[in-house]
Amino acid sequence: MRKINAIILSLSLSLMLVFNLGINGASATGVYDLPVINAGEDVWIFDDADVISKTTEATLTNELKDLANNTGNEVRIVVINRLDYDQTIDSLTNELFSTWYPTPEEQQNQTLFVLDTLTNRTALRTGDKVTTLLTPEISESVLKETVTISLKNLQYNQALTDMSDRVVAVLSGLEDPGPPQVKEVNIDGTFATAEETDDRSATIWMIVLLGLATLIPMVTYFWYVGFPGN
Repeated sequence: MRKINAIILSLSLSLMLVFNLGINGASATGVYDLPVINAGEDVWIFDDADVISKTTEATLTNELKDLANNTGNEVRIVVINRLDYDQTIDSLTNELFSTWYPTPEEQQNQTLFVLDTLTNRTALRTGDKVTTLLTPEISESVLKETVTISLKNLQYNQALTDMSDRVVAVLSGLEDPGPPQVKEVNIDGTFATAEETDDRSATIWMIVLLGLATLIPMVTYFWYVGFPGN
């Protein structure tokens, strides 16, 4: 009976493993799983992971469309669930950039931002003309500072909004606003510090000990001598 149960358990685990591998493989995304979006096409966001709200998508679309109409600089955002096993976020972004914009002329005004929600890794690829404004230093700061905090908290809409706001400002010829400022919470005067707590405790113990030092001899004296009136 034990052997039969062991065989059944082994078969069950094997089936679960195969099933999970099938699901994970199906959810992985490579270049050929994504639609082809050409330069000049009125498509700005492809959310394969379904993490962007309708409101955020509409806001980002309008922002990126206005940028393209006003400056000729095109920015597109791609969000995926999971990379193929043989891909990195950078290799996928570079391959996708070359697939969507195959010629140097098509690439020069293009910017492509890719986010993988499984690892929260991001990549940013730019064309030659864009690089004069969106420098490698700014691009690195966008990836390592602008989107990092929100992605750690899985706030995808906020991360993409912060990224778009900064990139659009730079590509519009405005001063780089830099990454969002992290607000520090400052609580003053409402809680005692550890040192203050230690000082108060020491004072209380000192008072208690002094009281006992005075009271105990008196009680002892009257115990032996007798209390007044007795």
